[in-house]
Amino acid sequence: MEQGRSVTFPLALAQSDNAFLANAARKGDRPAFGLLYSRFARMVHGILLARVPRSEVDDLVQDVFLLALRRLDTLRDPCAFGPWLAMIARNRATDYHRRSRETTELSEDCAAQDPRRAEALAVLSTIQKLPEAYRETLVLRLVEGMSGPEIAERTGLTPASVRVNLHRGMKLLREKLEGREAS
Repeated sequence: MEQGRSVTFPLALAQSDNAFLANAARKGDRPAFGLLYSRFARMVHGILLARVPRSEVDDLVQDVFLLALRRLDTLRDPCAFGPWLAMIARNRATDYHRRSRETTELSEDCAAQDPRRAEALAVLSTIQKLPEAYRETLVLRLVEGMSGPEIAERTGLTPASVRVNLHRGMKLLREKLEGREAS
């Protein structure tokens, strides 16, 4: 029981701190929004990395935060800033695909130049084809290095859901990568 408290208590503090910063940013406090940016940029980067070509991620991260800043008045629950921002990032990725309608393929030139980079891009490409629930949690864990509780806080999922998504996502990723190697 004590262990459960030690995890929940810091998360509750972080959420209330994020709510305080979100409310301050609503009132025009730019440094408060800067702190929110520094806390959530990794999460937004991971969400976008799972959905759009790597070359577009940095620009889209900036777009997401600009959109969030403009729409802070639409945030109903300041304690839910992380999930709200994650939703904006997912929607922005969807908008990107609506506009571009193009997919990025791994080039053979890249593979010939740096096999490790080619393998990393191939794994990322495989992750991008996974169901959204698995894709997002895997990228936040594997690419962004977030812990389970951090992923839960940032996405609005329960810690149990994060564990299940990570387990199932890794299993599916392994299967797809093994299938790719066999062919």
